[in-house]
Parts: sequence; C-alpha cells; structure tokens
Amino acid sequence: MTDATQARLPFAVDADLVRDFLRSEPGFLHEDPDLLSDLGLRPDVGNVVDFGPLALARASAAHQREAAVRREIEATARANFSAQAQTHAAVIDLLDARNHSDLARRIDEMASLRFGLAAGAIALEGPARVPAGWRVLIEGQIDMTMGGHGVARMGFHAPALGLFERPDEIRSMALVRMALWEPSRQALLAFGSSDPDGFTADMGTDLVAFLARVVERTAERWPVL
Repeated sequence: MTDATQARLPFAVDADLVRDFLRSEPGFLHEDPDLLSDLGLRPDVGNVVDFGPLALARASAAHQREAAVRREIEATARANFSAQAQTHAAVIDLLDARNHSDLARRIDEMASLRFGLAAGAIALEGPARVPAGWRVLIEGQIDMTMGGHGVARMGFHAPALGLFERPDEIRSMALVRMALWEPSRQALLAFGSSDPDGFTADMGTDLVAFLARVVERTAERWPVL
C-alpha cells in the first residue's frame, strides 16, 4: 500500500492482513458487485473473478506503448536510410565539380536539394587569394567562430551568420573545420537551416564531418590561382 493511499484512510491498515483476509474469504469480493465494479472487476461463471475491464485497459495501454516505440524505431530507421542515400548521392555530386567555384555552387545546391536546408557555403581565411564563390575570412576568424568547439560546431551562433548569402533565413547551423593545400590554409564548411532545431548542440557530427573531408579532397584537386 502506497503512502498516498494510507494517508487517505482514517486509520492504519496492514496490507498483508487485507491480502490474508481476501484469500481466506473469497466470497467477500464475489458477493459484493458494487465493490467489484469500483475495482474494475467482474464475476465470471465458475465463481472466478474476471479481470476483464481492468486487464483489457492495461493490455490496450501496453499495446499502444509498444506500437508507439515500434513506429519511432521504424521512423528513425527510414530517416537514417534516407540520410545515407542522400549522402552517397551528394558525394558523387561534389566529386563531379569542375573547379572551385563549381564546388561552392554544388555545396549550396546539395544543402537545399538533398538535405532540405536553407544554404551551404565554404569559407577560406585570407589574406591570400580566395576562389570565386567562396566566403572570405580574415586570419584567425575560424578560431573565433568555432569558439573552442574543435572540429565541428552545431546549433545557432550569431557571428557565423555572415557565412551565408541570406543570413536572415538561418536559424541554426553546422560548422566544420577544414585544412586545404600545403602549406595548410584554414577553411570552413557551413550548412544553415531555417529550422531552429535543424542543428542542435547535442547532435552527432559524423555526417557533416564526412562531407567536409570529401570537400577537402575535392578542393585540393586544383590550386588557387
């Protein structure tokens, strides 16, 4: 018996004594239809108490919980499969780039057409030449933008809005560090979403990090002229 139940009673009740009494006097329940109704029970033929309504309600609730969990697992599996398929297609799109500016265009198109995002961009620190279509950053700006987040940063970060052509549409973002050419130059792959929950700090970064590595290898095909 719970503390809450005991507190509602005007006197102390020993739960073990109640059980013993019901076992020794089964007719006490069977012969009191009002009490059985209050308990959600009903007498069945053969002098057996049938846990009909209560049992059915519990079974129905358990079935609904199991069905909800199953639907959630199935939805997650479909989303993962779709993301993997889109990622494979995106990699092929990136590898087909003809030059740096075409690569930047493909990143933006990939973001919107394959992943339903608002924008995708690639940025490179100066002062040396930056390819057409890439965002220009001053030296050290990537460190300031990432703010100690290491390789990737997920969520909304106002100072990074300048990476996108339409910053007013961006509500969350994924930022991934890159290093291009030798000697190494610091770069950033950025994806922006119009959904505040599109990228959140607790999300995994494997997918965007993988795409960043593909962009690195693709960009290094050509020198910056």
